[in-house]
Amino acid sequence: MSRRARHRSLSARQGFFCGFLVRACIRTRAQDDKENGVTNEIGRVLLTQDDIRRAMTRISHEILEQNRASTDLVLVGLQTRGVHLARRLAENIERIEGFSPIVGTLDPRLWRDDPDVASGQPLLPSDIPTSVDGKPVVIVDDVLYTGRTIRAAMEALLDFGRASRIQLAVLVDRGHRELPIRPDFIGKNIPTARGERVQVRMTEIDGDDAVVLGRES
Repeated sequence: MSRRARHRSLSARQGFFCGFLVRACIRTRAQDDKENGVTNEIGRVLLTQDDIRRAMTRISHEILEQNRASTDLVLVGLQTRGVHLARRLAENIERIEGFSPIVGTLDPRLWRDDPDVASGQPLLPSDIPTSVDGKPVVIVDDVLYTGRTIRAAMEALLDFGRASRIQLAVLVDRGHRELPIRPDFIGKNIPTARGERVQVRMTEIDGDDAVVLGRES
């Protein structure tokens, strides 16, 4: 066999071997993802139940660190999932420090600058069982996106008094801000495309805890 022929034969064998390794790696990764309940396409799990629990515990400690000796702390959860997140934070803080922050609920859609968002949907309860005058307030939401909901929430809070400080805690920051709003406490930064949807599933509403990547309808 000539040198050129041997070279072609060797190259062919190397190409076949490399292709075999790539296909094997793809199959292994796909099998691992399948076993872990994760896919590489829309619908993949971004945060598991344990991830969410750890993130909420960390946020609870960070809130306490930033609001030392503030036993008059008020947590305001935005309807709907932000309310359940705020209650979980309050439970964590009570376990850690021995006091339970006041938890309020707020549906800020009437204060949004794009009122079509609220049209056709019944408003949910807004109830903060105390004046926020002179008290530190943490707004709690599940996903931070454009920032327009948070702007509306801050405006709505004025109806309940003048807080000494307003902070923002979110489980997921997915980017694409349209207003200069930045959270103080973040569970996870998750870069996304605008055509994607971050769905936060909660046991209180959905029967399980997870953050899943979906597609905007």
